This record gives sequence, C-alpha cells and structure tokens, in this order.
Amino acid sequence: MIRVSRLADYASVVMACLARHPGEVLPAAQIGEDTHLELPTVSKLLKRLAQAGLVDSFRGAAGGYRLARSAGDISLAEIVEALDGPIGLTECSLGHAGCQRQSFCEVSRDWQGIGAAIDNALRGISLADLSRRRSGVRVARAG
Repeated sequence: MIRVSRLADYASVVMACLARHPGEVLPAAQIGEDTHLELPTVSKLLKRLAQAGLVDSFRGAAGGYRLARSAGDISLAEIVEALDGPIGLTECSLGHAGCQRQSFCEVSRDWQGIGAAIDNALRGISLADLSRRRSGVRVARAG
C-alpha cells in the first residue's frame, strides 16, 4: 500500500483548520480542540510546518499560529513534504543514484513517471481546495 504518514495526514487537518480562519492567529490548544487532535501532536506538527515555512508562529499571551501564505498558494505536496520529505515511490523516482540496478533496470523509468504523476497530482491540490471539499464543494481532478 502506498500512503502518506499519519503525521502528514494530521498536518493537512491542522492546515485546513488554519485555512478556515484566514489571517487569524490561533493558539495550538484551540487548533487541537477544533481538530480533535492531542495538543502534543498539534504542537509537534506546528513546529514542523513552521520550519517548512507553511505557518508563522507568534509568541506571547496572544501568540499562536497562522498560515504563512494564502490557502490557495499552499499545495498538498508542500504539506506532505514538510512531514515526510520528498515525494517518491522508489529511490530512483526521487532521482537518487544509489541503486546499483538503475543502469539496467527495465522499470525505473516507469516508476519515475508514476512518481511524477503522483507529485503533480498533489501539487495540483491546494489547501483552499481541501477546505472547499469540507464544505461540500467538489474540486476538479488534477491532471
């Protein structure tokens, strides 16, 4: 089975929560309540999302987090990469030259194409698209 990590999945939930409050600074506790995720998990996710430049963090009594860019300018791929690293199904699909079989492998080019298709699909879905889906609006398929 091919799937993103649980943390990347939860990160998309946290980001969708922030997208529903554009421009607002939300404390981690409120995000946890709104998403039904445990506060330590939310805090861990927000730290990684901030390191990736997807959210801005603010300290102090009125501190919290908000999206660093508009929801329409953040792709699902960026969220997944912030938690899971580069998107790729196999080592060769990431462009790594570490496989000893790559020079004679008959399927590496196919895996690279499949990986690129998945990457393009995730880049074609914005955080705004995810938020619209929650409200019942259908989004056109990427690709």
